[in-house]
Parts: sequence; structure tokens; C-alpha cells
Amino acid sequence: MTPIENSKSQISESREQLPLSLLNDYLYCPRRAALKLVEGWRSANEHTARGDIVHEHSDLAGYEVVKGATLLRALPVWSERMGLNGKCDIVEVRPHPSSGHPLPSDGRGIGSLFPVEFKVGKRRQWENDDVQLCAHALCLEEMFNASIPCGAVFHADSKRRREVEFTVALRRRTEATVRELHGLMNDQRVPAAVFKPACEACSLYEICLPKATAADSRAERLARSLFQI
Repeated sequence: MTPIENSKSQISESREQLPLSLLNDYLYCPRRAALKLVEGWRSANEHTARGDIVHEHSDLAGYEVVKGATLLRALPVWSERMGLNGKCDIVEVRPHPSSGHPLPSDGRGIGSLFPVEFKVGKRRQWENDDVQLCAHALCLEEMFNASIPCGAVFHADSKRRREVEFTVALRRRTEATVRELHGLMNDQRVPAAVFKPACEACSLYEICLPKATAADSRAERLARSLFQI
């Protein structure tokens, strides 16, 4: 059994369907993902508001035809094997070269499905964005029995696309992150805070309080000292 086949069998052993978007949260900060997944916290700030504006059009379910390609907006996707569900911002359905139809009847045709994820910010590579996009592709491959070699992240601030190839390494990283996310759900445990500069941009900053609750914070040391003999 190959490493990829082995990882697939391990993922298929669970479980509850988890929101695909939490993969992005988990790689940004495991504690953020746990606060959402385990404790049910949600909050908003300037960055989430900008994200809502960026997704305003793509969140409206429907389709349009542009330059011969059908653009599917807010397409629901899922994977029984990985225990994930969510929505693709845009899936470009490109005509199959041999038939001229958007999707061949057997669901095959390299490059016929092309997922696009919308993100706030300038054109820049982030692992969490690439993993989330790859998870979309893995769901689509399972649903349509298709092969999807690449997709793209559209960066709203620069209004530019960044194409992402779904390499073996990225697929493995994505499936490993899925397993870790399910492990977080199964353990029902919120990891300790680790303060870093990116924390202040997090919408859960006031709930997490990373400076006060981090393992090496003065407040945490004082709390531990109360129970020392």
C-alpha cells in the first residue's frame, strides 16, 4: 500500500463531517480552530468583515458562462472519506476538449474542473490557503470521479490569481491536516495559547486572550502556583 493509499484508509475510519474551512483556521492557529470547533465561539472584526465583502458575489449560489467556461458559485462539496463538507467559492467547468461538453459523461477529463478560492489580501502564498483549496479539489475528485491537477486562489486586494498545483506533497499535507483536525474534535481539548504577532489580527483575540493565557504568561504561572504544595 502506498503512503497516499494508507492515509486515505486512515481518514475513512471516522466519523463526523467537519466544516472544510476549519482546515484554514487550524493551520493559522490550532487553538483558534478548537475554540470554534470544540467550544463553538464565533466573532467578527475588520478582517472578517472584509472577507464577507470579498465573498459577497461568490456566496450567491448560481452559475454564469464566461469565455466558454461555466462558473459555478457557492457549490456545495463534501467527502465521506475525509469527513468534510463545505462550499467552493467558484468552480470553473471547462469544456472537455474531445466532446465540447462542460463535463464528460464519465466524470473524467483532466482540467475540466478548476476550483477557485477567494481571499482577502495581496497576492502571496500561504500554506493554509493552499491546503483549503486542495481539500476542495479532493472533495470534487471524490464526488465526480475526476482528476483535478490544479486550482487557483484569487487575492482580492491585488485582484490577481495565484495558480496552485495539487502536488503529491500538498495532497499529503492536506490529508494530514484533516486527520489532525478530526483528532482535535475527538479529544475535545483546546490547546494552550501561544502568542505571536498574527494573534492581534484574529477575530477571536478577545476571547482567546493569548497574552494572558499563554503557558509562559505571568497569569498562568500565578494560577499554577495556587495549586502547588
